[in-house]
Amino acid sequence: MDKKNLELVTELRHELHTHPELAGEEVWTKQRLIDFLSEHTSLKIVDRGAWFYAVYHSNSENPRRIGFRADFDALPIDETISLPYGSLFPGVAHKCGHDGHSATLVGFALEIDQTGSENDIYFIFQHGEEVGLGGPVASVIIDEEKIEEVYAGHNVPSVPENLIVIRDGPMYCASKGLLVYFEGTPSHASQPENGLNPAFEIAEVIRAIPSLAEPSLYKGLVRCTIICVKIGEETFGISASKGTLMLTIRAQFEDDMDQLQLAIENVCKEQAAIRGLKVRFEIREAFAETINNPEAAAKVRSAAARIGLSVYELEEPMRGSEDFGFFTKKTKGAGFMLGAGDRPQIHTVEYDFNDNIIEVGVEIFKELSR
Repeated sequence: MDKKNLELVTELRHELHTHPELAGEEVWTKQRLIDFLSEHTSLKIVDRGAWFYAVYHSNSENPRRIGFRADFDALPIDETISLPYGSLFPGVAHKCGHDGHSATLVGFALEIDQTGSENDIYFIFQHGEEVGLGGPVASVIIDEEKIEEVYAGHNVPSVPENLIVIRDGPMYCASKGLLVYFEGTPSHASQPENGLNPAFEIAEVIRAIPSLAEPSLYKGLVRCTIICVKIGEETFGISASKGTLMLTIRAQFEDDMDQLQLAIENVCKEQAAIRGLKVRFEIREAFAETINNPEAAAKVRSAAARIGLSVYELEEPMRGSEDFGFFTKKTKGAGFMLGAGDRPQIHTVEYDFNDNIIEVGVEIFKELSR
């Protein structure tokens, strides 16, 4: 990678880190990335509202159309470590490394703009990854531009620096947030028999979860995590009449996740029916499973080998979710992870993206673009 390009995008990464924005609110971030690419490249930039892409059109006779995607939203986590480019906004920080992902893709764009490619290259900058908001929206580019292959990388701490981590098939689990709302009727706290308090029904649902998520019932890994339980209000004179159960359900395969969701909802309905409670459900932050196409994953391995990088094969998919899965549903693609070395984990207050892996991320993308 050109030294000047690396210096530019490292500075850009720090600038993005200083100005983090939450999913769905990335107005400044998106515009800064557009402005940077407009200033430093001649690439065509297509603004799609919450997200955008830049494109390099090859002069080759039969170019392939290859997409590369990066995310740019931050997390609702305080910046408690001392950094010269620390977050300016209390309660918001780039604690997953999306600032580094975007800087890496920008670095790749600089290199392609300067040296060219035999293929048409699409640089896709996506909003809202942390809540599954951006993938379903931005993945429309696959069909619109007839993109034949698509790739994305994600940094992973506690893995040797610049080690490529990948697998064929499921790479990241599917997940969704399931909210269950129970409603009864209030009563005086001294006479709970005169009302309908959903506390015991919610407790029965919670007790049932381990058996509903029993591994033998599913093809692959499944998990149901209790996130929050809220019953009633902080008043000792009124027996609760409303309760909310907030769950995250995830699975290696989406049909397993749907099966688990249905089982939980059926138990909720059964419990509600016992005493005539109302119950309703809401889904938030739904992520598709990310399935790596074997041919695309093989190209990642070959690209790593050509630049002298080691590859680690995952035995099981990552439990976490990535909305890049909405892209791989539409075309051949692969998501891989790039080792960030002995550093704090993502989604922790101590985390900061490792600038040392930007160059290798760019070089992997360059190899995949050939």
